[in-house]
Amino acid sequence: MKKIELLAPAGNLEKLKVALIYGADAVYIGGKKFGLRAYGGNFSDDELKNGVEFAHALNKKVYVTVNIFAHNDDIEELPNYLKYLESINVDAVLISDLGVFFVAKNLTDLEIHISTQANITNYKTVEMWKNLGANRVVLARELTQEEILKIKNHCDIELEMFVHGAMCISYSGRCYLSHYLTGRDGNQGQCTHSCRWKYNLVEEKRPNEYFEVAEDQHGAYIMNSKDLCLLNHLDKIIESGISSLKIEGRMKSVHYVASVVKIYREAINLYYEKIFHVKDEWKIELDKIAHRPYTTGFFVHDENGTMIHDSSKAKQSSTFLGIVREFDETTKIATVEQRGKLKINQKIEILQPNEKNFSQILNYMTDEEGNSIEAAPHAQQIVKIKFLKNVQTWSLIRTLDSDSNV
Repeated sequence: MKKIELLAPAGNLEKLKVALIYGADAVYIGGKKFGLRAYGGNFSDDELKNGVEFAHALNKKVYVTVNIFAHNDDIEELPNYLKYLESINVDAVLISDLGVFFVAKNLTDLEIHISTQANITNYKTVEMWKNLGANRVVLARELTQEEILKIKNHCDIELEMFVHGAMCISYSGRCYLSHYLTGRDGNQGQCTHSCRWKYNLVEEKRPNEYFEVAEDQHGAYIMNSKDLCLLNHLDKIIESGISSLKIEGRMKSVHYVASVVKIYREAINLYYEKIFHVKDEWKIELDKIAHRPYTTGFFVHDENGTMIHDSSKAKQSSTFLGIVREFDETTKIATVEQRGKLKINQKIEILQPNEKNFSQILNYMTDEEGNSIEAAPHAQQIVKIKFLKNVQTWSLIRTLDSDSNV
């Protein structure tokens, strides 16, 4: 039985490596053009090539987003880009626009996945894309468990669905609000997440008087959605015949990518070992990363709804502090690239790719030259830290005592 694919986001080359090292089977990434995350870091042509080579060395895959709703100028620039992607052996491109699909299909032999932006909500649309030559379809988020099962029963093509991450108030992300308010078009990859802002009402003849759309003392965020989490339903999703489980988050942190991928990797493995159950530690772990309240979205009817009305801020119960770049098993001293304020006597937890987490007090730290230091406040400073146990390269260091908003 072929295992379901775990597909992770990667906003840059470091996140690509983290996602694959922590257990993803494939990553989806964007180049500098033609994708829907213009502010997600994204990959230069050389970085795309390096990312594909890194993934293929691990026998894993890279899918590249080419999922903008293209204008004429885009179409003119597109052929050379698609041919470049083919030349570096990307495993598939994600497309939502029929014109882009037509160009890719006629100029390359690239495998084509149809993006969730195409709003695919029924089996006839899936069948149409298959007949046109698509290899996989990413289903719209607005589908129930029963609807997904019905599509699978009618269609013989790979199906992919989102199981975790931020959701959009607009139908499958097709939104004009950002463009209207800021001039940045979400359908061209420039979304400013205007739906997360706090809004007030203004009456036409009283322009300087603002009225809250009140939910409580904090005001209201009337278009602010919760985050999707279908971990509890993973067994049902796998049994429905879905080919790929997709995590949202190309603009999220390294900490987010590593934590979520590791949890879903372990959950998938437990399913195939026929001992699947949702561990309490997974739920605790998901609270440590930056997130909004979780919902099952449309997959299962959620009596509490999918919207948040009291705040647009994400919460987390830990703070990401650094990445282990090297480790000496003899001295148990690690070379760490700092990402948050490390300080002596701080309680830290170590998240590892293939081992259990552990925590300790940070009681030994030097700078890169070996000078003892009390704190490492500078971004991406290289420090040396002594651990009580062996740690794996690419392990992440974080605090446990934070409950900050981000």
